[in-house]
Amino acid sequence: MIEVLVVEDDPVAAEAHRTYVERVSGFTVAGVVHSGADALRFCERNPVDVVLLDFYLPDTHGLTVCRALRAGGRDVDVIAVTSARDLAVIRSAVSVGVVQYLLKPFTFASLRDKLDRYARFREQAARAGEVSGQADVDGMLATLRTPDHRALPKGMSDETLQAVTDVLSRASEGLSAAAAADLTGVSRVTARRYLEYLAQNGMAQRKPHYGQVGRPEVRFYPC
Repeated sequence: MIEVLVVEDDPVAAEAHRTYVERVSGFTVAGVVHSGADALRFCERNPVDVVLLDFYLPDTHGLTVCRALRAGGRDVDVIAVTSARDLAVIRSAVSVGVVQYLLKPFTFASLRDKLDRYARFREQAARAGEVSGQADVDGMLATLRTPDHRALPKGMSDETLQAVTDVLSRASEGLSAAAAADLTGVSRVTARRYLEYLAQNGMAQRKPHYGQVGRPEVRFYPC
């Protein structure tokens, strides 16, 4: 099992990240902490393979945590999970050895893809011997970097899927197709199609909501 440390200052987000990681085969959560100092202490005292690291922490920046891990000789990889979109931050993340960079907000499928790619990279890197040539090196690095082009059903777009996913992630009381349509500017039929897609792929829960009269309304909830 690959041991993961979740570092996130928001308790609700931290619990969501923990739940997401535990749903991915081959991964287990070694611990959850809410500050940079606690992350460094945890890595000193416990076996950790990869840190799922928020960059905006209450006591320090995630990049400072990365540098401290490297300075301390910690053999641990870092997957950034952050809202930081500044190109300078992204360049710095690469320079300190961040292996994956995942922007918030994200879906379970997005994190699962990052973790699956990381697991394949570790498996390839653990093999004994040497690579036969440049193609093998490029292939290993591509395992981490190349996006997963899973085709959406015909007529669906990544942009609309992300828009629906974003509004769903903020809907703690559930989201109907009509509400999703109002919030995203698409038709009710389109919103319903995307919500059903999310539910079918384990990224949303579909539940009936009983009102005063008539048939129950179907609402979708973030996983």
